[in-house]
Amino acid sequence: MLTIIDYSMGNLHSVGNALDRLGVPYTVSASPEAIKNADGLILPGVGAFPDAVRCLKEKGLFGPIRARAAAGTPLLGICLGMQLLFETGLEHMPTEGLGLIAGEVVPIDGHGEKIPHIGWNSLTLDADDPIFAGVPDGAFVYFVHSFRAQTAPAHLLAHTFYGEEIPAVVKGMGKVYGMQFHPEKSHDVGLRLLSNFCRMIENGGTRK
Repeated sequence: MLTIIDYSMGNLHSVGNALDRLGVPYTVSASPEAIKNADGLILPGVGAFPDAVRCLKEKGLFGPIRARAAAGTPLLGICLGMQLLFETGLEHMPTEGLGLIAGEVVPIDGHGEKIPHIGWNSLTLDADDPIFAGVPDGAFVYFVHSFRAQTAPAHLLAHTFYGEEIPAVVKGMGKVYGMQFHPEKSHDVGLRLLSNFCRMIENGGTRK
């Protein structure tokens, strides 16, 4: 079962609608037990990094998310949810992230572009990965964000350009993925990416 993690800061309705369109069964839960028993996890997010970390910890979700990722459970972080996968966020103040991907989250410079970055941008695929099955290089997806990840090339699967290079799809240990854009708002390309992630869950058999 796929579980969308509800920590009071995610765009749950849009993600759920996208999964409904794909015919993928899922639950929405803030329960640590649901996370511990999930075959796959989606961590959405809208808002500020420190507030999100506080909410995750208050609900007792920080440890279970880390544990499921370490056990090989497919995990997809979306927008702020992707940023939370990193070691540190520098929004307002340095804040510890989940630490599932090496790196930190920093403000977008933009070099003259408007911040926040809102709109459609193309993906440049930097690595061959099953998450991109059926997704062409140059496909457009929808972004809404003011911060970006700063990480090693080994974790970078795709980037976009908005005044500077911005990591768009990242990968950590096992089956930990992050998408800075909103796949649930990115039409057919986004649905394809979500479908590819769900296929990993179906084929994974990761629950132990």
